[in-house]
Amino acid sequence: MQNVVLIIHLLLALSLIGVVLLQRSEGGGLGIGGSTGAQGGRPPLTGLAKLTWGFAVAFIATSITLTVIAAQQSADSSVLDRIGVQREPTAPQQVPGLPDVQLPPTTGDAPLLPPRQD
Repeated sequence: MQNVVLIIHLLLALSLIGVVLLQRSEGGGLGIGGSTGAQGGRPPLTGLAKLTWGFAVAFIATSITLTVIAAQQSADSSVLDRIGVQREPTAPQQVPGLPDVQLPPTTGDAPLLPPRQD
């Protein structure tokens, strides 16, 4: 389900980019010089503008759907649950070419320090 929505989401994103690039520039960046004629209002929406709004609404809907699906799948475990998990100690490994130093097995989150040699 998530893969289908993700593919639709990506197709909508590409379509939205294409439709926006096909539109004619208004030339009034930040609203400067946008009013022409006595009326000065916005012209009615063109077909491309309506298509852009449709793609934008569908893109936002798939974004919210993907967020809900991801939240439902991650509700099984919490990050806090994973922090408290204790790891089993592992045996120290010998690295070729280094002197034979016995290190204690690693447990928990304690830093691994070599034994002091005085």
